[in-house]
This record gives sequence, C-alpha cells and structure tokens, in this order.
Amino acid sequence: MPGSMNNLMKQAQRMQRQMEESQKELETKEFTARSGGGAVEVTVTGKKEITKVKLSEEVVDPEDIEMLEDLIVAAANEAMRQADEANAAMMSRMTGGLGGGFPF
Repeated sequence: MPGSMNNLMKQAQRMQRQMEESQKELETKEFTARSGGGAVEVTVTGKKEITKVKLSEEVVDPEDIEMLEDLIVAAANEAMRQADEANAAMMSRMTGGLGGGFPF
C-alpha cells in the first residue's frame, strides 16, 4: 500500500509540472479576432492581455465613434473567448476529461 501511495504522489507531481509548463506555454500564445468584416482586429495573449488593436482607416468615422467602440469590444471579447477555449482544452487534456476532479 505505501508503494502505491508513493506512485500516486509521483504521478500528481508529474501532472502538476506538466500543467505548469502548459500554462506557461499558453500564456505566450496570441489570439487574434476581427470584427466589422476585418476592419477591427484585436490581439490578446493567453494571459488575457490586449497586445494590439488594429483599425482600418474606413472604420474611423468621427461621426460614429459608438460603432467603432462596439467593434473593438466585439473583437476583444472574441479574442478572449479564444484564449478561454485554449485554456479549457489544455486543462481537459491534462485531467483526461475528468473536469478537474478525481474519480474516487
């Protein structure tokens, strides 16, 4: 029984190291989303930090700032969603689809 407990602890430590490595890798990835037919582009990291906002000249209309704001929000939210999905996929791979729980 003590040997199996040792093996379980080693597996848990190995899984923790793998999760930490995967998390670091995810944090360096970038996710880009567009809105307004590509007129607005927002890039975020896996840490959910916006690193770039790119606007096409035709979308910059001083008479319609509200539309531009909405397009930026839409693109930023989509990029964040992509980062969340990548994180969830990584966690699922690491836990074997257990949902973070243990089957005992």
